[in-house]
Amino acid sequence: MKQHRLEVPSNSAGQRLDALVAELLGPELSRAQVQRLLKEGRVTLEGRPVRASAKVQPGQAILVEVPEPEPLELAPEDQGLWVLYEDADLIVVNKAPGVVVHPAAGHTGGTLVAGLLHHCGDLSGIGGKLRPGIVHRLDKDTSGALVAAKSEAAHRGLVAAFASGRVDKTYLALVHGRPPLTGEASSPIGRHPVDRKRMSTHALHGKSALSRWRVTRRFGQEASLLRVNILTGRTHQIRVHLFESGFPVCGDRTYGGRRARSGLPGQAGLALKAAGRQMLHAAQLSFDHPVTGTRVEVTAPLPDDYRAVLRALEADYA
Repeated sequence: MKQHRLEVPSNSAGQRLDALVAELLGPELSRAQVQRLLKEGRVTLEGRPVRASAKVQPGQAILVEVPEPEPLELAPEDQGLWVLYEDADLIVVNKAPGVVVHPAAGHTGGTLVAGLLHHCGDLSGIGGKLRPGIVHRLDKDTSGALVAAKSEAAHRGLVAAFASGRVDKTYLALVHGRPPLTGEASSPIGRHPVDRKRMSTHALHGKSALSRWRVTRRFGQEASLLRVNILTGRTHQIRVHLFESGFPVCGDRTYGGRRARSGLPGQAGLALKAAGRQMLHAAQLSFDHPVTGTRVEVTAPLPDDYRAVLRALEADYA
Protein backbone atom coordinates (compact mmCIF):
# COMPACT_ATOMS: atom_id res chain seq x y z
CA MET A 1 0.00 0.00 0.00
CA LYS A 2 1.46 3.34 -1.09
CA GLN A 3 0.56 6.37 1.03
CA HIS A 4 0.60 10.06 0.12
CA ARG A 5 0.41 12.57 2.99
CA LEU A 6 -0.66 15.97 1.66
CA GLU A 7 -1.48 19.37 3.12
CA VAL A 8 -4.04 21.68 1.55
CA PRO A 9 -2.12 24.66 0.07
CA SER A 10 -2.95 28.18 1.19
CA ASN A 11 -4.45 29.10 -2.20
CA SER A 12 -6.89 26.16 -2.34
CA ALA A 13 -9.58 27.25 0.11
CA GLY A 14 -13.00 25.96 -0.92
CA GLN A 15 -11.69 23.64 -3.66
CA ARG A 16 -13.25 20.19 -4.09
CA LEU A 17 -11.22 17.44 -2.46
CA ASP A 18 -11.18 15.14 -5.50
CA ALA A 19 -10.03 17.93 -7.80
CA LEU A 20 -7.27 19.02 -5.43
CA VAL A 21 -5.91 15.52 -4.88
CA ALA A 22 -5.89 14.85 -8.63
CA GLU A 23 -4.05 18.14 -9.14
CA LEU A 24 -1.46 17.44 -6.45
CA LEU A 25 -0.85 13.84 -7.50
CA GLY A 26 -1.25 14.18 -11.29
CA PRO A 27 -0.31 12.51 -13.51
CA GLU A 28 0.08 9.55 -11.12
CA LEU A 29 -3.64 9.60 -10.35
CA SER A 30 -6.49 10.86 -12.51
CA ARG A 31 -9.58 12.49 -11.03
CA ALA A 32 -11.58 9.34 -11.78
CA GLN A 33 -9.04 7.24 -9.89
CA VAL A 34 -9.17 9.65 -6.96
CA GLN A 35 -12.97 9.45 -6.90
CA ARG A 36 -12.77 5.66 -6.87
CA LEU A 37 -10.34 5.75 -3.94
CA LEU A 38 -12.70 8.12 -2.12
CA LYS A 39 -15.60 5.70 -2.56
CA GLU A 40 -13.42 2.93 -1.16
CA GLY A 41 -12.56 5.06 1.88
CA ARG A 42 -8.89 5.28 0.94
CA VAL A 43 -8.81 9.10 1.01
CA THR A 44 -9.32 10.88 4.32
CA LEU A 45 -9.48 14.55 5.26
CA GLU A 46 -8.31 15.31 8.78
CA GLY A 47 -8.48 11.57 9.49
CA ARG A 48 -12.09 11.12 8.35
CA PRO A 49 -13.52 9.61 5.15
CA VAL A 50 -15.46 12.28 3.23
CA ARG A 51 -17.26 12.79 -0.06
CA ALA A 52 -15.44 13.70 -3.26
CA SER A 53 -17.25 17.05 -3.24
CA ALA A 54 -16.02 17.99 0.24
CA LYS A 55 -14.57 21.52 0.32
CA VAL A 56 -11.07 21.83 1.75
CA GLN A 57 -9.43 24.52 3.85
CA PRO A 58 -5.75 25.53 3.96
CA GLY A 59 -3.60 23.45 6.27
CA GLN A 60 -5.92 20.46 6.41
CA ALA A 61 -4.24 17.04 6.24
CA ILE A 62 -5.11 14.62 3.45
CA LEU A 63 -4.09 10.96 3.45
CA VAL A 64 -4.31 9.02 0.19
CA GLU A 65 -3.79 5.26 0.23
CA VAL A 66 -3.12 3.69 -3.18
CA PRO A 67 -3.28 -0.11 -3.27
CA GLU A 68 -0.77 -2.03 -5.33
CA PRO A 69 -2.02 -2.68 -8.88
CA GLU A 70 -3.38 -6.09 -9.69
CA PRO A 71 -0.70 -8.10 -11.46
CA LEU A 72 -1.18 -8.65 -15.16
CA GLU A 73 -0.02 -11.63 -17.14
CA LEU A 74 2.70 -10.03 -19.24
CA ALA A 75 3.39 -12.18 -22.28
CA PRO A 76 6.83 -11.69 -23.89
CA GLU A 77 6.65 -10.59 -27.53
CA ASP A 78 9.39 -10.67 -30.14
CA GLN A 79 9.44 -7.09 -31.43
CA GLY A 80 12.91 -7.04 -32.94
CA LEU A 81 14.01 -4.29 -30.56
CA TRP A 82 16.58 -1.79 -31.85
CA VAL A 83 19.20 -2.07 -29.10
CA LEU A 84 21.55 0.90 -28.74
CA TYR A 85 23.42 -0.32 -25.64
CA GLU A 86 23.19 -3.34 -23.37
CA ASP A 87 25.08 -4.97 -20.53
CA ALA A 88 24.24 -7.16 -17.54
CA ASP A 89 22.51 -4.32 -15.67
CA LEU A 90 20.67 -2.20 -18.22
CA ILE A 91 19.53 -1.83 -21.80
CA VAL A 92 18.93 1.24 -23.98
CA VAL A 93 16.62 0.84 -26.98
CA ASN A 94 15.49 3.08 -29.81
CA LYS A 95 11.72 3.02 -29.21
CA ALA A 96 9.66 3.01 -32.37
CA PRO A 97 6.81 5.53 -32.77
CA GLY A 98 3.38 4.19 -31.93
CA VAL A 99 4.61 1.84 -29.20
CA VAL A 100 3.22 2.21 -25.68
CA VAL A 101 5.93 1.76 -23.05
CA HIS A 102 4.02 -0.17 -20.37
CA PRO A 103 0.61 -1.86 -20.02
CA ALA A 104 -2.32 0.40 -19.22
CA ALA A 105 -6.04 0.54 -19.80
CA GLY A 106 -6.61 -0.30 -23.46
CA HIS A 107 -2.95 -1.20 -24.02
CA THR A 108 -2.21 -4.62 -22.54
CA GLY A 109 -0.38 -6.01 -25.57
CA GLY A 110 2.25 -4.78 -27.99
CA THR A 111 3.99 -2.71 -25.32
CA LEU A 112 7.70 -2.08 -25.04
CA VAL A 113 7.64 -4.01 -21.76
CA ALA A 114 6.55 -7.13 -23.66
CA GLY A 115 9.46 -6.67 -26.08
CA LEU A 116 11.90 -6.22 -23.21
CA LEU A 117 10.65 -9.39 -21.52
CA HIS A 118 11.27 -11.35 -24.71
CA HIS A 119 14.71 -9.86 -25.27
CA CYS A 120 16.00 -9.81 -21.68
CA GLY A 121 14.10 -12.58 -19.92
CA ASP A 122 12.23 -12.27 -16.63
CA LEU A 123 12.23 -8.68 -15.37
CA SER A 124 9.07 -9.04 -13.26
CA GLY A 125 10.86 -8.32 -9.99
CA ILE A 126 12.37 -5.03 -11.14
CA GLY A 127 10.31 -1.89 -10.66
CA GLY A 128 6.97 -3.62 -10.14
CA LYS A 129 5.10 -6.26 -12.11
CA LEU A 130 3.22 -3.80 -14.30
CA ARG A 131 6.33 -1.85 -15.31
CA PRO A 132 9.27 -4.24 -15.09
CA GLY A 133 12.58 -2.43 -15.49
CA ILE A 134 10.98 0.86 -16.56
CA VAL A 135 12.53 3.97 -14.99
CA HIS A 136 11.21 6.64 -17.38
CA ARG A 137 8.88 6.76 -20.34
CA LEU A 138 8.27 8.27 -23.74
CA ASP A 139 4.83 9.12 -25.08
CA LYS A 140 3.31 6.55 -27.42
CA ASP A 141 3.98 8.68 -30.51
CA THR A 142 7.43 9.91 -29.42
CA SER A 143 10.35 7.84 -30.68
CA GLY A 144 13.90 7.49 -29.47
CA ALA A 145 16.28 6.45 -26.71
CA LEU A 146 14.81 4.80 -23.63
CA VAL A 147 16.74 3.03 -20.87
CA ALA A 148 15.42 0.11 -18.79
CA ALA A 149 16.98 -1.67 -15.81
CA LYS A 150 17.88 -5.36 -15.82
CA SER A 151 18.94 -5.55 -12.16
CA GLU A 152 17.63 -4.17 -8.88
CA ALA A 153 20.83 -2.16 -8.33
CA ALA A 154 20.52 -0.55 -11.75
CA HIS A 155 16.85 0.20 -11.17
CA ARG A 156 17.50 1.99 -7.88
CA GLY A 157 20.40 3.96 -9.35
CA LEU A 158 18.58 5.01 -12.51
CA VAL A 159 15.45 6.09 -10.63
CA ALA A 160 17.62 8.26 -8.38
CA ALA A 161 19.53 9.70 -11.35
CA PHE A 162 16.35 10.71 -13.19
CA ALA A 163 14.81 12.16 -10.02
CA SER A 164 17.87 14.31 -9.31
CA GLY A 165 18.33 15.54 -12.90
CA ARG A 166 21.60 13.68 -13.47
CA VAL A 167 20.49 12.26 -16.81
CA ASP A 168 21.14 14.39 -19.91
CA LYS A 169 18.25 14.17 -22.39
CA THR A 170 18.29 15.77 -25.83
CA TYR A 171 15.31 15.70 -28.20
CA LEU A 172 14.83 16.70 -31.82
CA ALA A 173 11.59 18.64 -32.24
CA LEU A 174 10.25 19.85 -35.58
CA VAL A 175 8.05 22.84 -34.81
CA HIS A 176 5.83 25.27 -36.67
CA GLY A 177 7.17 28.77 -37.25
CA ARG A 178 10.48 30.50 -36.55
CA PRO A 179 11.37 30.55 -32.86
CA PRO A 180 14.42 32.51 -31.65
CA LEU A 181 17.76 30.79 -32.30
CA THR A 182 17.92 29.89 -28.63
CA GLY A 183 15.17 29.87 -26.06
CA GLU A 184 14.04 28.66 -22.69
CA ALA A 185 10.71 27.83 -21.04
CA SER A 186 10.49 27.46 -17.28
CA SER A 187 6.77 27.60 -16.46
CA PRO A 188 5.60 24.92 -14.00
CA ILE A 189 3.53 22.12 -15.54
CA GLY A 190 0.56 20.26 -14.09
CA ARG A 191 -2.79 18.81 -15.01
CA HIS A 192 -4.91 21.13 -17.17
CA PRO A 193 -7.58 22.80 -14.99
CA VAL A 194 -10.38 21.82 -17.40
CA ASP A 195 -9.17 19.08 -19.78
CA ARG A 196 -7.84 16.30 -17.54
CA LYS A 197 -6.21 14.49 -20.48
CA ARG A 198 -3.85 17.40 -21.10
CA MET A 199 -1.07 19.10 -19.19
CA SER A 200 -0.69 22.86 -18.92
CA THR A 201 1.42 25.69 -17.52
CA HIS A 202 -1.83 27.13 -16.16
CA ALA A 203 -2.39 24.33 -13.64
CA LEU A 204 -3.27 25.35 -10.11
CA HIS A 205 -0.44 23.28 -8.63
CA GLY A 206 2.15 22.78 -11.35
CA LYS A 207 5.56 21.23 -10.80
CA SER A 208 8.76 23.01 -11.78
CA ALA A 209 9.86 22.37 -15.36
CA LEU A 210 12.75 23.67 -17.46
CA SER A 211 13.27 23.23 -21.21
CA ARG A 212 15.96 24.83 -23.38
CA TRP A 213 16.20 24.77 -27.15
CA ARG A 214 18.51 25.70 -29.99
CA VAL A 215 17.48 26.02 -33.65
CA THR A 216 19.54 23.75 -35.91
CA ARG A 217 17.68 24.28 -39.20
CA ARG A 218 14.99 26.59 -40.54
CA PHE A 219 12.60 25.78 -43.37
CA GLY A 220 11.38 29.17 -44.56
CA GLN A 221 8.64 30.60 -42.39
CA GLU A 222 6.93 27.25 -42.02
CA ALA A 223 9.04 25.12 -39.70
CA SER A 224 12.21 24.84 -37.64
CA LEU A 225 14.18 21.89 -36.32
CA LEU A 226 15.18 22.29 -32.66
CA ARG A 227 17.52 20.49 -30.29
CA VAL A 228 15.74 20.55 -26.95
CA ASN A 229 17.31 19.76 -23.60
CA ILE A 230 15.02 19.13 -20.67
CA LEU A 231 16.34 19.54 -17.15
CA THR A 232 13.18 18.05 -15.63
CA GLY A 233 10.92 15.25 -16.77
CA ARG A 234 7.31 16.37 -16.55
CA THR A 235 4.59 14.67 -18.56
CA HIS A 236 4.35 16.18 -22.07
CA GLN A 237 6.91 18.81 -20.99
CA ILE A 238 8.44 19.65 -24.38
CA ARG A 239 5.10 19.61 -26.18
CA VAL A 240 3.48 21.89 -23.60
CA HIS A 241 6.39 24.34 -23.33
CA LEU A 242 6.79 24.71 -27.10
CA PHE A 243 3.04 25.02 -27.69
CA GLU A 244 2.64 27.70 -25.06
CA SER A 245 5.74 29.49 -26.41
CA GLY A 246 3.94 29.78 -29.75
CA PHE A 247 5.81 27.05 -31.65
CA PRO A 248 3.89 23.76 -31.37
CA VAL A 249 5.47 20.50 -32.44
CA CYS A 250 4.45 19.55 -35.98
CA GLY A 251 1.85 16.81 -36.05
CA ASP A 252 0.87 17.23 -32.39
CA ARG A 253 -2.89 16.79 -32.39
CA THR A 254 -3.16 17.38 -28.63
CA TYR A 255 -1.16 20.60 -28.29
CA GLY A 256 -0.83 21.77 -31.88
CA GLY A 257 -3.95 23.92 -32.05
CA ARG A 258 -4.86 25.50 -35.39
CA ARG A 259 -1.43 24.84 -36.88
CA ALA A 260 -1.74 21.11 -36.26
CA ARG A 261 -5.03 21.11 -38.13
CA SER A 262 -3.55 22.99 -41.10
CA GLY A 263 -0.35 20.91 -41.17
CA LEU A 264 2.55 21.76 -43.49
CA PRO A 265 2.39 22.75 -47.16
CA GLY A 266 3.43 20.59 -50.13
CA GLN A 267 5.12 17.22 -49.93
CA ALA A 268 6.13 17.83 -46.32
CA GLY A 269 2.47 18.08 -45.40
CA LEU A 270 1.74 14.75 -47.07
CA ALA A 271 4.67 13.12 -45.28
CA LEU A 272 3.54 14.56 -41.95
CA LYS A 273 0.00 13.32 -42.51
CA ALA A 274 1.34 9.86 -43.36
CA ALA A 275 3.39 9.83 -40.15
CA GLY A 276 0.25 10.62 -38.16
CA ARG A 277 2.13 11.70 -35.05
CA GLN A 278 4.10 14.53 -33.44
CA MET A 279 7.64 15.03 -34.77
CA LEU A 280 9.42 14.53 -31.45
CA HIS A 281 12.38 12.17 -31.05
CA ALA A 282 14.58 11.40 -28.04
CA ALA A 283 17.88 11.69 -29.89
CA GLN A 284 20.50 11.41 -27.14
CA LEU A 285 20.69 10.00 -23.63
CA SER A 286 23.71 10.32 -21.33
CA PHE A 287 24.17 9.18 -17.73
CA ASP A 288 26.63 7.62 -15.32
CA HIS A 289 26.21 3.85 -15.21
CA PRO A 290 24.41 3.12 -11.91
CA VAL A 291 26.63 0.09 -11.17
CA THR A 292 30.03 0.67 -12.80
CA GLY A 293 30.06 4.49 -12.72
CA THR A 294 31.27 4.75 -16.32
CA ARG A 295 29.62 7.28 -18.61
CA VAL A 296 27.00 5.88 -20.99
CA GLU A 297 26.23 8.03 -24.03
CA VAL A 298 23.86 6.84 -26.76
CA THR A 299 22.46 8.39 -29.92
CA ALA A 300 19.21 7.15 -31.43
CA PRO A 301 18.85 7.51 -35.23
CA LEU A 302 15.67 9.10 -36.53
CA PRO A 303 12.86 6.78 -37.66
CA ASP A 304 11.86 6.64 -41.30
CA ASP A 305 8.68 8.73 -40.98
CA TYR A 306 10.57 11.62 -39.35
CA ARG A 307 13.28 11.43 -42.02
CA ALA A 308 10.63 11.54 -44.75
CA VAL A 309 9.21 14.81 -43.40
CA LEU A 310 12.68 16.38 -43.17
CA ARG A 311 13.61 15.27 -46.70
CA ALA A 312 10.44 16.84 -48.06
CA LEU A 313 11.14 20.10 -46.24
CA GLU A 314 14.74 20.14 -47.46
CA ALA A 315 13.54 19.67 -51.03
CA ASP A 316 11.07 22.54 -50.67
CA TYR A 317 13.53 24.90 -48.97
CA ALA A 318 16.88 23.92 -50.49
